[in-house]
Amino acid sequence: MTADVLFSWANNAALIGWLLLIIVPSWKFTKKLVQACVIPILLSGVYLFLIVTHFTEMQEGGFGSLEQLEILFANRNLILLGWVHYLAFDLWIGTWEYNDAVKHGINRWVLLPCQILTFLAGPVGLLLYLTIRNIKTQKFDHDNF
Repeated sequence: MTADVLFSWANNAALIGWLLLIIVPSWKFTKKLVQACVIPILLSGVYLFLIVTHFTEMQEGGFGSLEQLEILFANRNLILLGWVHYLAFDLWIGTWEYNDAVKHGINRWVLLPCQILTFLAGPVGLLLYLTIRNIKTQKFDHDNF
């Protein structure tokens, strides 16, 4: 399977997951595919596949400096690896936000901007959600992460 095919598949899977999570979060298929983490697990499987098949290519570059990272991500397969990493984690975080919002009684419409931001700029959406959650619950409850 080519990098382009995996890129398209991963993007489409993540987009479907996000659309289900945002538009119809309580639908039975959303619960089975997204909230049960099936799509994030599939994306994680693609990630693992990419690590296994391109491990030797990871020997160049590294994570110790911006220059090393630039060398690492000059490789097209490793760019895809990084992208799938983001897709899997951002969707998982969006799912966690939804489930946590339900648990804490946070209105779906209040959650919506958080999820959209998590989809577009992961950490910013998470930061907004945690801020709203902490205001709603009046505490930073790290035991429930």
